[in-house]
Amino acid sequence: MRPVKNRICLWYDGDAEEAARFYASLFPDSAVSAVHRAPADYPAGKEGDVLTVEFRVMGIPCLGLNGGPGVRHNWAFSFQVATQDQAETDRYWHAIIDHGGQASECGWCQDKWGISWQITPQVLTEAISDPDPEAARRAFEAMMQMGKIDIATIEAARRGE
Repeated sequence: MRPVKNRICLWYDGDAEEAARFYASLFPDSAVSAVHRAPADYPAGKEGDVLTVEFRVMGIPCLGLNGGPGVRHNWAFSFQVATQDQAETDRYWHAIIDHGGQASECGWCQDKWGISWQITPQVLTEAISDPDPEAARRAFEAMMQMGKIDIATIEAARRGE
């Protein structure tokens, strides 16, 4: 097996494995591939504690690091999940929110570990890049009023209804 040359490293406060298993249960092409334990005591844990977790989120290689409470996530990093329909949008949004997460605006939410997610229907991406600038503006303005994206409202705004 070839080593991964580049992956996203996400900092957790002792619950990297729980987070990785949650993501793997929620998204396709996601899995936990390895759990590594600390060979000695370290500032955030003891010998034998889970130190790192190798996992994939929708095909993206990640490493969860149990680095302790010193670092918090922020909105500057997010996973953007392109969805095909309202059911898929609702499923991901509610899984994150209902599992201790927090809703935000414009399709953004944050999971219970502080990782930001953009649950973005493909329809929204197409609508805000419509070649008709008025249609794009209407769709964009509709999105700016939403938490979870409502596809029917975006489509109606794009049409001028």
